[in-house]
Amino acid sequence: MTTILKGMTWSHPRGYDPMVRCSQVFLEQTGIEIVWDKRSLQDFESFPVEKLAQTYDLIVIDHPHVGQITAENCVLPLDVPGCETERQALEKASVGPSYGSYFWQGRQWAFPIDAATQVQAYRPDLLPSAPKHWDEVIQLASDGRVLLPLRSPHALMTFYTLAANAGRPCSTVNGDLIDPASGAETYNRLLDLVRHLDPVCFDMDPIEASEAMAADQDVLACVPYTYGYVSYAWEGFRTRRLDFADIPAVSGNGPVGGTLGGTGIAVSSHTKNPAAALDFAYWIAAAAAQTGPYAEVGGQPGHAQAWEDDGVNRPANDFYRKTRATLEGSYLRPRHDGYMVFQAAASERISDGLKSTEPAEPVIADLNRLFRASFL
Repeated sequence: MTTILKGMTWSHPRGYDPMVRCSQVFLEQTGIEIVWDKRSLQDFESFPVEKLAQTYDLIVIDHPHVGQITAENCVLPLDVPGCETERQALEKASVGPSYGSYFWQGRQWAFPIDAATQVQAYRPDLLPSAPKHWDEVIQLASDGRVLLPLRSPHALMTFYTLAANAGRPCSTVNGDLIDPASGAETYNRLLDLVRHLDPVCFDMDPIEASEAMAADQDVLACVPYTYGYVSYAWEGFRTRRLDFADIPAVSGNGPVGGTLGGTGIAVSSHTKNPAAALDFAYWIAAAAAQTGPYAEVGGQPGHAQAWEDDGVNRPANDFYRKTRATLEGSYLRPRHDGYMVFQAAASERISDGLKSTEPAEPVIADLNRLFRASFL
């Protein structure tokens, strides 16, 4: 009798297609079938994993949930005895801090299958090269050529990135999120950019910004801080092909501080087939699946061997090589139990301030208050 597992991922070709293709290969190899459902990007970033774990055996998660899901005991630790060699290989193959982002309170709660951070997207037919410095971004924005996804939680993600790139990363432990002076500098920098942007940006996530820039238009040329989506680097995916680059620097530190994203594969603590689910988690995170079926259908692998592979880079116009430096220097945001509520509230607070051109002081004070309260 065939074992059938249910999995939940997110609704984009990058998130769904590789899970389906890899599951087909896994079925051929093991006889274990996995049926995948998908949810919107916004649900992926905010919907409680605990509820999904009651229905699904396998769940694709976002690492900021790790503190919450650990407290809720809704996923199984993946560091099971007898698989030490496999885990050491996965840790060694981490792109940036991806593997460690799922390690919490001494246990490994997911394996990275998709590595991402805030990088830069642009139209190579409209710009000779991607901007490397902040002043170039402001000039493009003043000409009406820039988009920036600011829909929650992305206003906060860009705030994190700008602070970290300037050498003053936000805290991940109990206390203030950022000192008032550094917070004000970061907020004002973001406000300077937003003054030049279409307000529609406040309703955009990275997918919608990529779709707008990849449409048949000749004005929008750059999204300086956005989660990279390899799909848009493939020829023919959309009307216009996007290119990707490291983030523009606001200081002399280079392309560091992009806020880490990506996804990991987790196993529900409610599964009736833990052995089969664990086998799939180890299999899909390993080099063979990541460089093979996962990448072949447009997945964005989380394994360094895939990021370095010529066959993976070629159809994506060297997406991985062009953004690797930013990913290796990524900022790892807080992950404690209570963080997800803060993330939603803080992003909305930043957006409200930007929309009304509110001064920095009350906005930063509220961010620090909200952050401290998230630990209570």
